[in-house]
Parts: sequence; structure tokens; C-alpha cells
Amino acid sequence: MPQNPGPDPKGGSTALSILRATPAGLSTHEDSVATEEPLEIQLSYEKRGVRVTRSVSVTMRTPGNDEELAAGFLLGEGLISERGQVAGIAPVKENTVQVSLAPGVEVDLRALERHFYTTSSCGVCGKTSIEALGMARQVSLPADGPVMDFGTLLRLPETLRGAQSVFERTGGLHGAALFDPAGRLVAVREDVGRHNAVDKVVGAEFLAGRTPQSRAVLVVSGRASFELMQKALMAGIPILAAVGAPSSLAVELARHHGATLLGFVRDGRMNIYSGAHRLREVQPAAAN
Repeated sequence: MPQNPGPDPKGGSTALSILRATPAGLSTHEDSVATEEPLEIQLSYEKRGVRVTRSVSVTMRTPGNDEELAAGFLLGEGLISERGQVAGIAPVKENTVQVSLAPGVEVDLRALERHFYTTSSCGVCGKTSIEALGMARQVSLPADGPVMDFGTLLRLPETLRGAQSVFERTGGLHGAALFDPAGRLVAVREDVGRHNAVDKVVGAEFLAGRTPQSRAVLVVSGRASFELMQKALMAGIPILAAVGAPSSLAVELARHHGATLLGFVRDGRMNIYSGAHRLREVQPAAAN
């Protein structure tokens, strides 16, 4: 059996031979697994008139859409907020991408230090984490919209699943997609990391000059953690719908900012944890 799997020309997955065990015995089969490689994100910016380059993150990701991933990551961390702040994004070597900020753009690298307080494993209280997000950038969502049909929202996870081409081959990738209020698919991205998938889809819209996404719903294929709720808020997205469960801190964050957070969106039902007023066929009391 080959020990060095080769790249899949389709991208996002790696082809290899495996042994499959059944009651009839062992047999050799061709399989595809999700590709996972590290990506270093570098930030180039001016400091006292001198161009400085710093490594700000190393993340394990599925190769592809690396520029979008970098942009979405920096947006989610509060280091950038407008498309004009980014002069360019380009690979500088294998598995390394550099984001060059425009001259005069100030950088607060303390935002990355504050991110320590917003991880689900850090063990600090929710109040501290929510205040850390508030320090990064003021979050502003439309108070009364968008309003979506209950039935339309229920169909979105299936649409996301149907658009995940690499998941179809590997079964090993998370998906994130943006939809408009009518349920039309705007963009979809996949990655071995659910945070990366969100960064990619948000980064794509950011680089196209279409953030904040105040009329969009973000759908994710797994659970809704604090980090994913944070990324949605930083992109101005008012509705986050997850196939899986939310965390308690994600719920607290959504309620704090008036966002709509939906969980277990599948099998003809959903749980509404916050923001029921954005669902046309559900009374607001259902969120309590």
C-alpha cells in the first residue's frame, strides 16, 4: 500500500490506496481524504515609516483560497475593517501568504493577544470574552432585518451540503456558505477547519468589497462556537445558522449584540437561541 499519497488534481483532497476490512476479509481500495497542510499568515505594514513584516498566525487548512482565508482571519480578529486597507495579498513561498497593508494603516497587534480570551478552551468567563470582542471593533447589526421565512432557512443546510464538492469525495471537510434573504447561495467554501471555512467565505466577500454583509445569513455545517459567532459579527452578518449545537458563550454573544443564532437546523426543525424577530413565521417568544 502506498505510503506517500499523491495530490488529487481536483484539489482539496488527496488520493491514496487503503485496506478495507469487512467480514469477508481485507481488500484494497482507492480512497480520497481531505488535504491538510499548514498556512502561515504574514502581515506587512508600516511602522514609523519602515515596512515591517510579522507572522501573525499558523493554521492547519485545506490548500486553496488562501488569500481569502488570510483576509477573513484578519477581519475576524479586528486588524482590518475596510477593503481599502489591504494593498495586496500574495503567496511568498509554499504554504505562506503575506497580507500587505496600505501605507498609513495603523495596526493594533494587541487584538491578537486579546484573542486569547475568546477561545473556547481558555477557561475565562464569558463576560471577559465578550468585552474582548467589543474592544476589537464596535459591532453594529441592523435591528429589524433581514427577515427570512422559516421554510427557506430549513432548506439552506441541504443547499450547503449539495455545494460541498470536496466533502462529496472525502466526507472530511467543514462547509460555510452565505445566502441572501431569499435563500439564494452567494458563496460557499470548504476546509478541514470550520473556522477556516468561515474565514474563506467571509474573506471572499471582503476582498470583493462586499462587507459588512448586513443582509446575509451564514450557514455552517457543524456546531456554532463563540469563535464562529464572533466572525459573523465582525463581518456584520446578522444571522448564523448551524446544523449542530451552539455553545453557551455563542448564545450569550448573540444575545448581547442582537444577532440571530439558530442551531440544529435540520430534519424540519430548528432551535432559536437569539433573534427570533428575523424569522417571519415564528413568534419572538419562541426564543425564550
